[in-house]
Amino acid sequence: MTDAVDAIVVGAGPNGLAAAVTLARAGLSVRVYEAAPTPGGGARTEELTLPGYLHDVCSAVHPMALASPFFRGFELERRIELRLPPISYGHPLDGGRAGLAWRDLERTAEGLGRDGAAYAGLLRGLAAHDDALMDLIGSSLVRVPRHPLVGLRFGLAVLEQGSWAWNARFREEVAPAMLAGVAAHAIRPMPSPATAGAGLVLTALAHARGWPIPVGGSGAIVGAMVDDLRAHGGEVVTDAAIDDLAALPAARAVVLDVTPRALDRIAGDRLPDRYRRALRGFRYGNAAAKVDFALAGPVPWANPALAEAGTVHVGGTRAEIAAGEREVARGRHPASPYVLVSQPSIVDPTRAPDGRHTLWTYTHVPAGSTVDPTEAVVRQIERFAPGFRDVILTSSARSAVDLEADNPNYVGGDIASGAPSLMQLVRRPVISPDPWRTPLSGVYLASSSTPPGPGVHGLAGWNAARSALQHEFGVLSPPDLAPEDRPARG
Repeated sequence: MTDAVDAIVVGAGPNGLAAAVTLARAGLSVRVYEAAPTPGGGARTEELTLPGYLHDVCSAVHPMALASPFFRGFELERRIELRLPPISYGHPLDGGRAGLAWRDLERTAEGLGRDGAAYAGLLRGLAAHDDALMDLIGSSLVRVPRHPLVGLRFGLAVLEQGSWAWNARFREEVAPAMLAGVAAHAIRPMPSPATAGAGLVLTALAHARGWPIPVGGSGAIVGAMVDDLRAHGGEVVTDAAIDDLAALPAARAVVLDVTPRALDRIAGDRLPDRYRRALRGFRYGNAAAKVDFALAGPVPWANPALAEAGTVHVGGTRAEIAAGEREVARGRHPASPYVLVSQPSIVDPTRAPDGRHTLWTYTHVPAGSTVDPTEAVVRQIERFAPGFRDVILTSSARSAVDLEADNPNYVGGDIASGAPSLMQLVRRPVISPDPWRTPLSGVYLASSSTPPGPGVHGLAGWNAARSALQHEFGVLSPPDLAPEDRPARG
């Protein structure tokens, strides 16, 4: 497949596919090159442990699937089945206590005792305006916000929860632990504006729309995108690593779902020196290490309500989680690590044989770690679920180095494809209202190393494709992404 096309996309992760779908929907001929044997990047599903047990290779739960402007336009929920656990996430503490983030914010607050009003007060204005919140954080931050009041509310909340004033509004342990568990998704020392921002957005979405789990695994999302691309004339070429832009056939637009490091390598001295310095100055963050489990039964949580939570943040109090994240930032493996747990089979029985379960976990480790995280993860879960070891049939572990080997965009095991520090949320990888457009004519960057950063939301690819449509093809209005069988409006 060397014939010229209108547009080429390199990388078939969610962002690359979002770009490809958008370009194909605009009537362009599109070809996607993917180095791996299958498309999907961080959104694949495989049998990692035993036959019949389906595990998500990287992403598992999708807080942005119902909130992302790209996926809303694509109408993802009409293409695949997304199931919402009754409890978006839970947070166990010692003694059988647990914070439970129901989709209903007021119900959640009722379970937080003296801190319920403070928790709801922090989040109510964000959850009630989640569309405006997504508009604020879903593109480059170098622009005038369209919803300044929501931006102000969000900014004030970030200043509070991103500083050592983060406990000032709380009197007990559960509510602040819940917020810390979500903020830790950023894999950064806390408190900081970056961790607070990530945590507040995800928590607001937990109460606004819920954190859905795709039936059949995250690969179902990729399958829907590939199907739509092919239905509109696009191609996906797998086992096709691109090491030099010169190896690509002629195209008016090239969209790269790669890191700044990879862009520097494959474009080389075609790039201006100043831009290359920016790419080389881009910093990658701390890492994840992953363990997947095949279980003989459900996790025996000390607090049985956690059995209804799609996600569980395991790590203890806010102070314990913060201490563990500081250890990771110092290049150490914490004795008491933060563990992010997903229980997909509680809502999706296709993930395991009858009566059995799959469990998805990761923990945070220093970049480049080669340590097998299995024992640390099991020990921490066992702390809040005595007897967990007894239900494990087998497990599959991947160190930080293994994660990078599987997906080169995860430099050193950094699943965010770039440290989500406050500066790098603005300079990702350059400070610009259009950071997806590179100085090379027709070349665009569309990975999680560009705004809005990590997550399965497709927005980096969608933004890059819209920029390419405007600058290379003169298309000013983005194409309709909805399924062709959308019911007619009366």
